[in-house]
Amino acid sequence: MTTATNARDPRVVIIGAGMAGILTVIKLREAGYENFIVYEKADRLGGTWRENTYPGVACDVPAHLYTYSFEPNPGWTRMFASGQEIQEYFENVAKKYDVLPVIRFNTEVKSCVFENGQWQLALGNGRHDTADVVIAASGVLHHPHVADLPGLNEFAGKWFHSARWDHSVPLEGKRVGVIGTGSTAIQITSALVNKVAKFELFQRTAQWVMPMVDREYSPEERTAFASDASKIDALRVELNHMMIDRIANAVVAADSPEMAAIEQACLENLEKNVRDPVLREKLRPNYRAACKRLIFSPDFYEAIQHPNAELVTDAIDHLEAKGVRTKDGRLHELDVLVVATGFRADRFIRPAVVKGRGGLDLDHVWKDRPFAYLSLSIPEFPNFFMLNGPNGPVGNFSLIQIAEFQVGYILQLMAEIRAGHCREISASREATKRFDEARIAESKKAIWSTGCKSWYLDQFGVPASWPWTYARFEAEMQAPKLEAFERVG
Repeated sequence: MTTATNARDPRVVIIGAGMAGILTVIKLREAGYENFIVYEKADRLGGTWRENTYPGVACDVPAHLYTYSFEPNPGWTRMFASGQEIQEYFENVAKKYDVLPVIRFNTEVKSCVFENGQWQLALGNGRHDTADVVIAASGVLHHPHVADLPGLNEFAGKWFHSARWDHSVPLEGKRVGVIGTGSTAIQITSALVNKVAKFELFQRTAQWVMPMVDREYSPEERTAFASDASKIDALRVELNHMMIDRIANAVVAADSPEMAAIEQACLENLEKNVRDPVLREKLRPNYRAACKRLIFSPDFYEAIQHPNAELVTDAIDHLEAKGVRTKDGRLHELDVLVVATGFRADRFIRPAVVKGRGGLDLDHVWKDRPFAYLSLSIPEFPNFFMLNGPNGPVGNFSLIQIAEFQVGYILQLMAEIRAGHCREISASREATKRFDEARIAESKKAIWSTGCKSWYLDQFGVPASWPWTYARFEAEMQAPKLEAFERVG
């Protein structure tokens, strides 16, 4: 493998070829770096959009915001793009910017160990590499979580996790069950309910659903976007106002007027669109809107009232050969079962073994909760940076916007190495401690702390997300406060 070189031409290893990994390659080249490589565990790029191919998969951020700022896409066909369209967008960007030649597919990073001022990487194919800088663009939601379902392997039909969809399994005319009520399960419900013989949604916790308009862009609109870039710019400004001012900044202030407006919209959506009072009460959450990740759907309430659909709220007791047995004793006979129970949101770079100075093991450092200074850098793990790492704004901003800011920030830290000001740089323990204490204190004001269980919460019940406004995040990302970093050499 290619090894590390001098400080002015550092060897950079990027882990992951999803949205953030593709972005990192483009921005490294733009900054004049040439000695880098991407290791991707799968056989093609795309990250979450490669992994999730379930019926109805789409992004809940408007397409023209879920787009690299430097590569607008006038061809988005809908306001909220499908997973397939997003995957095609990333594939096209990677091709245009010549990203593919630097990706090594089917190559999982098994370990990163910091020794003698460099990172030693062990790869899944038995090979090794050495790097001066490691950038973990490995994503957040990519380790499927299969809920503890007694008897799951006794089920005689087909079952799979929503992120491992088996497209060889026919669904038409079948009895299909879905376990879960997160965004994925809601999208699957809308996509399948009128295509199967029977659809059962097993709900443990009701969800608030924010109404949304997901309209198609006409051919004329797409032509106008392609011929006049200012039209896309104007649309992005409008969408940013909607997403940031009305949603992103609302959820970090539980008592704000904006949060009250969201709750009112969700309540009216439920009251006006669910006709059956019994079903309506089953669908009514007992916590505040957006305490869990807010569901955006134009048609879930319509879908769950379809004659083929049934909302099952009795708890699951176990699975058996013919289907799901709930605690009321009823057997729900099924042909296909989809487990849409989310992901291990606390994994990040793991299960790769990461050891910093003196053999300090990241698993030990994170034994209580994952943390990082500004979600980017961990004390005693020099020249190791994360994109969309712990406690970042995963819950309230567009991840592409986050990643663009973070890559710009990391490049400024790398410039310190490149200029010869230091050989190693990482957040100091003191700065990280101050940041985490402030984050935890501020998170008490956010809607996520108002009393519900969600994947945002760590084992101590503290929201693991950026608790301040978008403007503060943007300001923080403009330039590193170098006094918050330990620099060696």
